[in-house]
Amino acid sequence: MLAPALVSTGAIAATPPPKPVPPEESRILFENERTRVLEYHTNAGRNVCGLGMHYHPAHLYIMLTDAKLRIVAPDGKEEIVDAKAGEVGWEPAVTHIVENLNGKNAACQLIEFKDKDWKPSTGLTP
Repeated sequence: MLAPALVSTGAIAATPPPKPVPPEESRILFENERTRVLEYHTNAGRNVCGLGMHYHPAHLYIMLTDAKLRIVAPDGKEEIVDAKAGEVGWEPAVTHIVENLNGKNAACQLIEFKDKDWKPSTGLTP
């Protein structure tokens, strides 16, 4: 009898609001003593693979989505890159800012190999 009373008074069960999508999000997908796999997701116009100027050790990257990227080096030199979903590449250790210029979200994965010189990527979201 409770349900009809709720319906007759106009009360309805509240649906929780959708979880907001963070502007940048990173997470560690896998880690052991030899390898660390990171995944990054970003909204349009935001950082792609780390917050602000950040560092990555030498790594393999896999683009999960298409993305138009602005890459800024510590000396201020800029480069615009059109990355394609499924693209796989190698990058030596680097410090940079990478911004998503698309009008849509972008995602990529980085695979770090823990050699004797390995230092972890910086700029990860908490």
